[in-house]
Amino acid sequence: MPRQDTQGPTRPGPPPTAVCVGESMAVLLPDRPGPLESVENFRLSVGGAESNVAGALAAHGVPTAWISRVGDDGFGRRLLTEVAARGVDVSAVAVDPHRPTGVYLKEVGGTTGHRHDLGPGRSRLHYHRRGSAAAALSPELLAEPAAAALLAGARLLHLSGITAALSDGCLALLRALLADRRPGRLVSFDLNWRPSLWRDRDPAVLPPLLDAADLLLLGADEAEAAFGTGDPAALRRRFPAPATVVVKDAARQASALERDGTAATEPALAVEVVEATGAGDAFAAGYLAGTVRGLDQRRRLRLGHLSAACALTAHGDQAELPDAAVVAALLDASPAAWAATRVTAAGITGPALPTGRGRPADPPRTRPTDRATAPDQARAQ
Repeated sequence: MPRQDTQGPTRPGPPPTAVCVGESMAVLLPDRPGPLESVENFRLSVGGAESNVAGALAAHGVPTAWISRVGDDGFGRRLLTEVAARGVDVSAVAVDPHRPTGVYLKEVGGTTGHRHDLGPGRSRLHYHRRGSAAAALSPELLAEPAAAALLAGARLLHLSGITAALSDGCLALLRALLADRRPGRLVSFDLNWRPSLWRDRDPAVLPPLLDAADLLLLGADEAEAAFGTGDPAALRRRFPAPATVVVKDAARQASALERDGTAATEPALAVEVVEATGAGDAFAAGYLAGTVRGLDQRRRLRLGHLSAACALTAHGDQAELPDAAVVAALLDASPAAWAATRVTAAGITGPALPTGRGRPADPPRTRPTDRATAPDQARAQ
């Protein structure tokens, strides 16, 4: 891996508790619903699983760093600026003078009547990432002083299966990070199954990576596609080594299964969905924030659900969280009060909330009520 010419800016503040490693990209968002051929203009944004988790962790009050590589181009500079603006330390992001920043386009379904329209409430991501700067990540990263310092001090290291699919160097980096076990550091791994990334690579490399983590996050639908089962008990048997396996069953529930056989399950919140992209990353961040804070499993799962619900009712990958009083009330709510809670773009309502408290209004909602949470409903095509 060539040495970088420059690095991201250093963010003053406490040393990061969590470090997320993986690719993020520039995102082109359409100005209207419908198939790409009908779109006139695109708005530039940024996105990526690991930086999404990093930003959401920071929003939950967990000091977090994101480590990656970007191109020495406008897209790379935009990425560094926006991720840093979310409160994330980007001081160890390498700027590659030879490779570009990856890009993806978002396609949003509507009611245009066009035969290629995905339909309301659905979206699809189109990736252009081959040969990107982040694809050049490798174990050499561990020798870079800025990255090594962040990794040495982290209590939580978050990785995902996306990185394993990008290149041999990226796969080697994941193996090196998972092998570098350190006392007091929890390693979490989100499957993040993206079929299009594995068309030219062997997904058989994934199970050993997942089984080497301390905390494994799996979407039931993703696990079904990748491993032939989405059943939590079967997945717990398939991956015996992690201390905890969390299985997110979309609009229904999420379960945390411990290695000692104990398990906890929490139902999803009732959500009026605006856009599905980013919900899986938000769930991961909420659950991980609860883990860092030492919450019990029920509250960790609830914080994951709440974080995902807020993402589902906002445009884009990042969403505003409720204030601390609302979060505390929902985490402590009775099962009945939790079940009666409703999350919409206009705010959060339910019997457990402090009077007059709720999340500030977001843009208008666009989809009927659904119970939805953890995994993204938009997948790579």
